[in-house]
Amino acid sequence: MTKLMQMINETLDTIRSYTKDEYPVGIILGTGLGGLVREIEIEHEIDYKELPHFPLSTVESHSGKLIFGKIGDKKIVAMQGRFHFYEGYSMKQITYPVRVMKFLGVETLLVSNACGGMNPIYKKGDVMLMQDHINLIGDNPLIGPNEDELGPRFPDMSEPYSQELIRLAEEVALENKIKVQKGVYVAVPGPNLETKAEYRFLRGIGADVVGMSTIPENIVANHMGIKVLGISIITDECFPESLQPVNVEEIIATAMSAEPKMTLIMKEVIKKL
Repeated sequence: MTKLMQMINETLDTIRSYTKDEYPVGIILGTGLGGLVREIEIEHEIDYKELPHFPLSTVESHSGKLIFGKIGDKKIVAMQGRFHFYEGYSMKQITYPVRVMKFLGVETLLVSNACGGMNPIYKKGDVMLMQDHINLIGDNPLIGPNEDELGPRFPDMSEPYSQELIRLAEEVALENKIKVQKGVYVAVPGPNLETKAEYRFLRGIGADVVGMSTIPENIVANHMGIKVLGISIITDECFPESLQPVNVEEIIATAMSAEPKMTLIMKEVIKKL
């Protein structure tokens, strides 16, 4: 048994002392986007500090709990608070919970994030469905020996975000009169926000929005055959010629005001699975 598999089994032993159920849907909630928890019929909550080998959230607005329960008739496991490269964690630590989710039965992963909008047709508070991504974090969670029992050495990334799930999300948005954008997310290391020149560069290489998360979890999910739906909330407008200073309090406030739209989409998508 590899060291990683031994770690996963130790984490699972703790989780299985709370619940022995299977959870086909996993959720990762981003900055200021924890409101979906109110829609969960909660059965169990476990603090990250109780879980062997789990990192701890150090970022404001990330609670740090693994939540088990139901949305509609679907069993779900949700991360209320995620981990970031800029916190000093390795890519393998950041994505470790996704590995654990796979062994809890997760086949579909819904991921949310707050991001800066660079596409000029996007506005603060918009919801964007992630169609594709560009990884500029400078690292990859699959570097190192491959865990063959988890996935292939060279996983295909031609459809990193499930087209089937995107269509479901668009259907839900239309039914509920929610405007959604679709676009490309680029991830950078952070934690500083970008300069005007960096926004021009990122827009020039084909990105619509920029953030500091999600891509590592997506890569690992694809490595293990988990389908992913990514939803971004645009919390600030990153147009170089009219760029205004912004702080984390404003970003969180915008995320929380737009969050009900994202929560509704996620909740209804889960019910349609």
